[in-house]
Amino acid sequence: MTERRRYEPVTLGEIKELAEVGRPTVSNWRRRHDSFPDPVGGSESKPLFDTEEIGRWLDERPVPDGERRPDGTLPTYGERFRDGLRLRRLVTLGHGMLGADELIIQALAVTAMEGEGGGSVPESLPDSLLPDLDRADSELVHTVRELIEELDSTGSAAEVILQLAGRMESDLAMDATPRAVVDLIEALGEPVLSAAEPKVVLNLCAGTGDLLLALGVDGGVGDVAAVEPDPLRRKLLIYRLLARWSAEAVEVRARPEELGTVRPHEQWASQPTDVDEEPRGFPAADLVVADPPYASGERERDEDGPLWWAIEAMRHLRPDGQGLVVVPSWTLSRPRGGVMTANARMREDLLKSGVVEAIVQLPRRIHTFRTGAEHALLVLRGVAEVPRVAAPVLLIDADRLARRVGDGWPRYVVGLLRSGETPVAQEAQHVPVTTTGPGTSFLLDGRSLLPAHRLASPEKGLDHFAATVEARQNAYAALPHLKQWIGDLGIGKRESRAAHLKVGGQLKAGQLRLLPGHRIREGDIGDAGVPVIGREEMLGALPIGERRIMLEDLAAYPQAVMTEQGDVFLFTEHGVRTRVDGAGGCVLLAPVQGLRIAAYRKYLTDLAAGKEARPESLWMRPYPLAHLLAAPRNQQRGSGSLVRRVSVRDMDLPQLPAEEIADLETVLADAERHRADVRRQLAALDTLAERLAAGVADGDLRLRKRPGPGPAPRV
Repeated sequence: MTERRRYEPVTLGEIKELAEVGRPTVSNWRRRHDSFPDPVGGSESKPLFDTEEIGRWLDERPVPDGERRPDGTLPTYGERFRDGLRLRRLVTLGHGMLGADELIIQALAVTAMEGEGGGSVPESLPDSLLPDLDRADSELVHTVRELIEELDSTGSAAEVILQLAGRMESDLAMDATPRAVVDLIEALGEPVLSAAEPKVVLNLCAGTGDLLLALGVDGGVGDVAAVEPDPLRRKLLIYRLLARWSAEAVEVRARPEELGTVRPHEQWASQPTDVDEEPRGFPAADLVVADPPYASGERERDEDGPLWWAIEAMRHLRPDGQGLVVVPSWTLSRPRGGVMTANARMREDLLKSGVVEAIVQLPRRIHTFRTGAEHALLVLRGVAEVPRVAAPVLLIDADRLARRVGDGWPRYVVGLLRSGETPVAQEAQHVPVTTTGPGTSFLLDGRSLLPAHRLASPEKGLDHFAATVEARQNAYAALPHLKQWIGDLGIGKRESRAAHLKVGGQLKAGQLRLLPGHRIREGDIGDAGVPVIGREEMLGALPIGERRIMLEDLAAYPQAVMTEQGDVFLFTEHGVRTRVDGAGGCVLLAPVQGLRIAAYRKYLTDLAAGKEARPESLWMRPYPLAHLLAAPRNQQRGSGSLVRRVSVRDMDLPQLPAEEIADLETVLADAERHRADVRRQLAALDTLAERLAAGVADGDLRLRKRPGPGPAPRV
């Protein structure tokens, strides 16, 4: 080892960047704390400070929003500052000479040889290690060795080097497993790894080894294996492991099929007497973990899509083993459809095999670099653990859980999985795999498996009868002119809870029709023609009818469908908003959709022709459909990291008698008519107040209030 170089003095701006704070924070530190180090050079306008003194001073200041360590302590700004100094020195070496990936490869090659790689049997080392080491220039080697000496660990030096991926905008940082997911998988795997007997661990799609290192599995030869298809990540994984462990400790392969072949340490360690013996390959694993790189929904038909790794995990599990696999949420939310895709087939194979113990929907925006992608964790069990009768699968909505308990959500998920209890039905429920009777929900029905789409229950702790009676009393007091109508509302408790049917089933049966919204150029929308219904109209920002499109312009959009009387408008972003189309003849703008009751047109035709229309002729009517879809139980079903959308097909509707639906239609239609009257009254008052204020403000009007009771103010 050569003598370690001192870091150059730093300015206030550099302290800000290295400690990852704002410039005002550094200025406040210096102004408010007498203990802040004095300058060692520079000028009055740009002072320089000793890096060692600054680091020691920052060591006393924890980062308030930092991730807590296992012992509960917070990282300090001093640790951030020193990490920044080390990374800056390495980044400086790469500028103008090496790309981010090549710099990381060469620096990790140095740590690998300075670590366990230097003491390994040459035949066990990867073929690329020595050439990568030879390409590293003397300055890079010297800098990495200084880093190892400073940290007193080749493994710690390798971790600092891998932080370059984020600093230098390398794609390697895109697929790093989030810290919260690592902590969750580590906690779930801990009971398996803490057993007294040696355990076998397999990490599929290991990436650069975040999960493998978090599990702390360095027990011995043949106990640990990793599979990583990408050549670059596989190389970095091997170098990272060599910086910590010997080459014989972990087997790294490109494909799962290669795990059955002769392993490197068996090749060079075999004795002549062992030549004719059958190579035993890698044994079945006690714990299999996987976090494949994100794949978009376009991979739905690929045989090697994300769920393929879950199938591989199941195949490599011991009978009493456990599997933990991270998958994109779309692999679980895409409906089966008429044509069975590879993704849908693999999903049903997993469910039918009985190995799926739980599905955990992870919190939104959990990936720093993939904020628009959602993920879920599949908890798998070995074949021996599969019960004779298919056990229900535990669905956990960790996104909703995180909104309630904050960063402690992994601890709650672990508690739910270990206890099997589901105290909050909207956050966790056991759902059967196959049907248990008519009208029941089960996972093999071809719909989404996401907990956010499946978990719906009555509002917890709410007595609907008492709450509705109270609401009626309040309306009675607030609207005295509607006393007769309110008093005629008969409210009673149902003897048994109504069953529910999914909207997707009604669409499939043809009882409902989904009307998609369309994308229309802004230039084609004006103030004449047929009304268009978009996001602004559904949110109330624009009145319906203000935006229109001429039929001549609409002809350029042959897929556009005109609405009919009784259709229901749906806007399902960040909740569910609905409106009934009372006249028809509107055009829907995406993302607004529509639902049409298939039998409603014939019902209206019969009424117009004077035919008798019996209530039982309609299973659903427009106003009940609109209000039931917007009920709280459907509002909770949103998913999506950036925009929370509710899937129309995953909403449900209660099964009610046709007579009750007819009564509900009458009451809700009357309520909408009364609301329209109140809105007109409010609009008239708003207009009056606006005109009064405008006239007085311009100096043209004088307002005088008449004394005592009398008519409205005189102008």
